[in-house]
Amino acid sequence: MKKALSLLMALLMVLSLVACGTSGAGSNSGTDASQASEAAEAGSEAAEKDLLTTIKERGTLIIATEGSWAPWTYHDENDNLVGLDVEIGQLIADGLGVKAEFAETNWEAILSGVSSGRFDIACNGVGYSEERAKSYTFSDPYVYDRTVLVVREDNTDINSFEDLKGKTTTNSPNSLYAALTESYGATVTYVDTLNETLAMVTDGRVDATVNAEVSVNDYMKEHPDAPLKVVDKSEGAPIAFPVRKDASTETFIQEVNRILEEARQSGRLAEISMKYFGLDLTTPE
Repeated sequence: MKKALSLLMALLMVLSLVACGTSGAGSNSGTDASQASEAAEAGSEAAEKDLLTTIKERGTLIIATEGSWAPWTYHDENDNLVGLDVEIGQLIADGLGVKAEFAETNWEAILSGVSSGRFDIACNGVGYSEERAKSYTFSDPYVYDRTVLVVREDNTDINSFEDLKGKTTTNSPNSLYAALTESYGATVTYVDTLNETLAMVTDGRVDATVNAEVSVNDYMKEHPDAPLKVVDKSEGAPIAFPVRKDASTETFIQEVNRILEEARQSGRLAEISMKYFGLDLTTPE
């Protein structure tokens, strides 16, 4: 997309310069043609520049995140943006030798923003799936998370994912959790945050929700009196960082994988996982 845009801009510059040459003094036509040629070459050179080069020249890594999904990405008591994804996003920026610039937005805008080039990468507990891999290039997994099924503590109708058929659930739009509940035959009501999701279950406005085990555990620590219970859970699923899927991102994702592997080998990834999850979830076991 950036390549096409750069070429279009170069073409517009050529047309503009040609127009100036034909409407102005004839003695300037040679200069205009030379300028047009230089502009076209500049546009072509910019079009070939990959994302890694762009990030390093810019000096910042633009990271999309929600900022409202503990313990992945949230604000602490001093309103500082913290969380596992925030810390690993910072680690990646440090490894690239640039500054991390976190752009907080709602879940629905994260992946579309990565696709459009508004964000360089998404650090927001994004689950890998073959369907998503058709549209995005993913890094190697950095953690593996189990999915849990949550209902009100007085609910006796739902005891497994299979019991969701004909029930109502709630999740963020376009999330893997929403897709999972729909695959079991549930009707999904869309909300933006985990707090809204679990409040709807607590209030009886929906029958259940499906979400990350670590996020639900964190919520229950903060709300020990919430009348909720976990009735089923899935095996660990890979969580990775998505970037735009085109040739310009290939060297960038290679660098991200290098940084992640170094952090895995040094024990830094496990340390961050223990800090925010209380568990080392950096392996699928």
